[in-house]
Amino acid sequence: MTDGYRTLLLMRHAKSDRPPGVGDHERPLSARGFREAALAGDWMRANVSEVDAVLCSTATRTRQTLQHTGITAPVRYVDRIYDSTPGIVIEEINAVQSLFGEDPSTLLVVGHEPVMSSLALGLADPDVSDETAAEQIALKFPTSSIAVLRSTGAWADVEPGGCELVSFHIAR
Repeated sequence: MTDGYRTLLLMRHAKSDRPPGVGDHERPLSARGFREAALAGDWMRANVSEVDAVLCSTATRTRQTLQHTGITAPVRYVDRIYDSTPGIVIEEINAVQSLFGEDPSTLLVVGHEPVMSSLALGLADPDVSDETAAEQIALKFPTSSIAVLRSTGAWADVEPGGCELVSFHIAR
């Protein structure tokens, strides 16, 4: 960690399709979703330090979102992130070093609503966070959105109110 902090990217999957007869877990991205995922990847590469590790829900739409961002960091597909709670995702974040065998500086989590918005707002310390970003997240966390948080502590120590919400971006 050369900058003295860790960066956490919380991304909602891109726009999905609803084909008849396909269960929720297997829903694929729509044509718009493929475009948005690529735009999200472009934004991350241009505005955030290189992603070192990824935690991704096992749902088809999250896997396709990650694939189309072009992010090539090591990834763990975690079934617990699908149909999850903020507390479960925090547990997965806390275990990052043991999951990857290293201590990544930048972690991307690709998941679902309403967990991504609740998690971003729950982790954000309101005294040091970007108020405009928090307000935007509270209003809506659209598909392909990315909340950027920073923490000076170890991944194992990430907890509610322990991060700075730096920015929020909607990839469109």
